[in-house]
Order: sequence, then structure tokens, then C-alpha cells
Amino acid sequence: MTDHGALAWPPAPIKTERLVLRESEARDRAAVIELNASPEVNTYLGGPRPRAELERTVPDVPGQRRGWFAVELDGAVIGTIQLKPHAPESPSNHRLAAGGTELGYLFLPQAWGRGYATEACTAALDWFAGALPGEPVVLYTQTANAGSMRLAAKLGFTELERFEAWGAEQWFGVHFA
Repeated sequence: MTDHGALAWPPAPIKTERLVLRESEARDRAAVIELNASPEVNTYLGGPRPRAELERTVPDVPGQRRGWFAVELDGAVIGTIQLKPHAPESPSNHRLAAGGTELGYLFLPQAWGRGYATEACTAALDWFAGALPGEPVVLYTQTANAGSMRLAAKLGFTELERFEAWGAEQWFGVHFA
């Protein structure tokens, strides 16, 4: 399992051509609530969480943990990226052996279709490869989630397994730096 304690956190902000990936700040709370309450964002993630629950439970500064990035465009948060410890729920041999870090991402619907997720995830994966050279990163998505399937391909993830879980076919892949 990857030692996430070895990661320097928080890193300096990561700047791409259009975006900034940075540690969480209090001003990100509204965007985090919107991401988790959005029916569109959560279509393939078990559905949205109730906004009232999120207002009560989301901390003043959300995402204060190693591997969590706010993705900012022109000063506004449009999404989040996580490089978190990989802990498969019902692990197959492939999922256990594939890697200790999982890539997760959420982007607001108004940011979809503009290449922001590709740009941000590429920057996060590049940072991770520099921080922990040679460490693989894994990704799960539903096969019905065409956008995430395209993103996985653009990012260079290789399919390892398809399996049934949560009432849908899931895709599991790995990325090597």
C-alpha cells in the first residue's frame, strides 16, 4: 500500500494553462456542497446528498486531507480532485494488487465538456508521479458514465477489470507514471 504520509502536503499550488489546483480553503465550502448535492454530478455515484444534510456536515474548510485539491478557474472552484488511499470494497486480486492510490474527481456541470477535468487530472497525476515515482494510480467508474470512460482513456488508464457492483457494471483501471 502506498504511504500517503510520504507526500508533502499541502503542495504549492499547481498551475496549468487555465487552472489552479490548490489546498482547500473556507471559500470552497459552497462549491463542495454544490458538487455533492448536484443530481447531475452524482448520477453515477449513488445520487445526490440532501443539501440540508451537507450544510450541517461539511466542515468550514472542506477537504483538509492529503491528496485533496480544489480546482479553480478564474478564481472560482469548478471541481475537486482526490488522490486517496485505495481500499477496494470487495477486492479481487486485480484490485488489491493494482495500486495503493485511487484518483477521484468531481466537476460542476457548467465545467463539463471543456477539457478542464483532463487538464486538472493530468496535472494531479504528474504531481503524484513526481512525489511518488513509479507508484500506480487506480480509477473506478461506471461503464455507463461515458464522460468518465473518455477521461480514463485520455489520461492513459488501462482497463484491468469490469465487475458488477451497486447495481451497475463498473470499470477498473490503472495508470502508470
